[in-house]
Amino acid sequence: MRYPQGGGLTDERRAFRERIRMEAADLFDVGLPNAEIAKQLRVTVRSVQRWRRAWQDLGPRGLRSQGPASRPELSESLFAVLEDELAKGPVAHGWPDQMWTLSRIKTLIGRRFHKSFTLSGIAQMLHRHGFSHQVPARRAVERDEQRVAGWVKETWPQVEAPRRHSGPSSSSRTKRDSR
Repeated sequence: MRYPQGGGLTDERRAFRERIRMEAADLFDVGLPNAEIAKQLRVTVRSVQRWRRAWQDLGPRGLRSQGPASRPELSESLFAVLEDELAKGPVAHGWPDQMWTLSRIKTLIGRRFHKSFTLSGIAQMLHRHGFSHQVPARRAVERDEQRVAGWVKETWPQVEAPRRHSGPSSSSRTKRDSR
């Protein structure tokens, strides 16, 4: 069962499933067959078989929840370090321009933390921490903002064609009705 936020089960749902497995352990002690336990607990026989094996190997602790299936690979403290590294910029890490890409962040994580992530995993992790993807505005080095603002204010109104006013046109109802 997956959730749109990218997690697995909620803590409540995980606890509920653990209670079901513990009920199964009580029924294992009684000696009921797998099919009967599955019917009583409304689960599959295959699940009961798996639980029985774990119960035989480790006892009731073999049926306890192992916690969330996917823990974040970078703890909050490591992510804070990653944020500091990202704030330094790509040039400080040896890239020729000031643009972070997912592949560059992947390389940085590999160098700094010796961990490997997929590009989509990095994107999801960054999104969870409030980052968003952005496309840099490409501006000419020679651009003079004051001259551009002056041109837009003074010259553009003279160049711009006058706008059409809404009014009757060839497809208006009055022309069709006059036939």
